Amino acid sequence: METMGKFQRSWLLFTSSISVIAANKQLLVFPIAIAALMIVIVLFFLAPVALIPTGHSVTQVEHWQAVGNTLFIETEGRGDGRPGITLTTGGMAFLAGLYLVSMFFATFFNVAFYNEILAALEGDSVSIGRGLKFASTKLKSILMWSLLAGLVGLAIKTIEQRMGLIGRLITRFIGATWSIASVFAVPIIVREEQVTNPLTTLRRSADILKRTWGEALIGYLGLSFASTVILIGSLGLLLFALFVSIALNAFWIVAVVAVFWLLCVLLFGYLSSVAGQVYRGALYLYAADGRVAQPYSSEMLDSAWKFKKN
Repeated sequence: METMGKFQRSWLLFTSSISVIAANKQLLVFPIAIAALMIVIVLFFLAPVALIPTGHSVTQVEHWQAVGNTLFIETEGRGDGRPGITLTTGGMAFLAGLYLVSMFFATFFNVAFYNEILAALEGDSVSIGRGLKFASTKLKSILMWSLLAGLVGLAIKTIEQRMGLIGRLITRFIGATWSIASVFAVPIIVREEQVTNPLTTLRRSADILKRTWGEALIGYLGLSFASTVILIGSLGLLLFALFVSIALNAFWIVAVVAVFWLLCVLLFGYLSSVAGQVYRGALYLYAADGRVAQPYSSEMLDSAWKFKKN
């Protein structure tokens, strides 16, 4: 496996993940259902603010100006003569609450999704209803992890905004460290009954990584390389269509091809995202239990990470 190029290795992982999806097609429906439910939930929590009585119809500009005034206030500019905008106390509380609620439901649906991914990798059928029912039994763990992840996200955003370039460098390091250490947090919530403390979940995820792949990890390889190469290669289709359109003086050709290309890119991106989640589930089974889910191999899973150079 070490002699294989990055593209060949990434493509092999991608096709292995796709074969799992092909055998369990509901895995493709799951994220769509999750997205639809998330939209409904967010709209539900936005409605009380958007529909507060202002004395105006919701179709009038004055109504939305009044709503905006409850969330934002103008402040003095920073010397450029232009006024600034900042959140009111109520606005900060509302947006923080909405953020944490979104984190909770995102984690809830991810727990449901990973429950079914792990079931598929172990040869069982996939059920959206079963996944959601299972997630409802993990509410305490989901809530605790959502609070930790939400606070980390807010801290990273605050540091980035207040410290400029230095903040961006710091948050990039913190974000990378957090992403690596928490990579198995959701599968741990799914599988390990005794783990409810979010710090224990984080430590357990990091320990699984260190035990299986060592302490020299600096990044996650995943399936992105093959996807990037394919995306760049697909641009050749657009260039060919442009050449034909110019040659035939028929620019509708490039327009049609561009729309087709965009749709294909969106569908491929969605498929790659689901495949990446399946692959991460296979990594968890391998790291936590030593099981190699079919059609993966231990060589594939061993090559999941980037390491520090000696």
